[in-house]
Amino acid sequence: MFFKCKNCEGNMVYSPEKKEMFCPYCDSLKSHVRSDQGKDVLTICPNCSGEITVGEYDASGRCPYCDTYLIYNSRVEGEYLPKKIIPFKLGKEACKKAIRDRFGRQKFAPVDFLTEVKLDTIEGEYVPFWFYDYKTRCEFRAEGTKVRSWVNGNTRYTETSYYDIERNMDIPFENLPVDASIKMPDEVMDMMEPYNYAELEDFQPEYLSGFLSERYNMPSEELEQRASEKMNQAALGMLKSSYAGYARVEVKKQEITPMSKSTSYGMLPVWKYNYTYQGKPYPFYVNGQTGKIVGECPLSKKKVWVYSGSLWVLLMLAFALINGILRFL
Repeated sequence: MFFKCKNCEGNMVYSPEKKEMFCPYCDSLKSHVRSDQGKDVLTICPNCSGEITVGEYDASGRCPYCDTYLIYNSRVEGEYLPKKIIPFKLGKEACKKAIRDRFGRQKFAPVDFLTEVKLDTIEGEYVPFWFYDYKTRCEFRAEGTKVRSWVNGNTRYTETSYYDIERNMDIPFENLPVDASIKMPDEVMDMMEPYNYAELEDFQPEYLSGFLSERYNMPSEELEQRASEKMNQAALGMLKSSYAGYARVEVKKQEITPMSKSTSYGMLPVWKYNYTYQGKPYPFYVNGQTGKIVGECPLSKKKVWVYSGSLWVLLMLAFALINGILRFL
């Protein structure tokens, strides 16, 4: 499927800035009509009939011949129908500005790193996620120690007090996210958090128009271990904050037991900037909702050497000047 403008028949896309379907050809809003031509043959563009390449997990893409953004029906329906989605809030221009603001003061960045030509290659993509809800029972027993010291005259006194710490907590967790994309690095997707899950909306295929996307690559059962680890870390953090203030805590019992679990499938927005310097890729990821950036800025060796050489020349000139003044004196 794809979306046409009923006014000019141009390809309509979702605009994060306008929060509406937008026609970049005639500037119309909400004038989109869905077009489904023939059968859902993924390798043929339904708009221009050009032959296209579709990845194993692609749920949407762009035709290289007519630039139409296509949504592949069979990969957003049935078992692959996302329940929830956070639409892009950060548009392409805002994303480019965020990257320039973040790295614009890097003296040793390559010359073309922040050029318009390079930054214009940024692509927005919806990444598939499984969301896990847990209801957990946390049982904790420990002995806590508090130490108090004071001085009376010439004598220092130390008092050690011992306390029994007991916690029985029922902690619910909602929307613990685990990405279901093989190509997206797990550690990067974890660093993209947090998203504001209060802004999750019911899935609509219109949100995919103008962006790339994937269906989930792995079933939820394969990723549950990561979700369980996230849940345990969060529960331990809550437990620790509940008994802060002790000088020492000796744990006697610590059990975190999931009482129930449910999962749902959805998509989250990510901008990706693929920059290559001297044959080495430097991928940058931008949270499409919050603008959080994950990526390492490359260093231009040429700029480093030029800067070091200039600094060396200045130091030699300063040394010569000081030496001349001393001789004159």
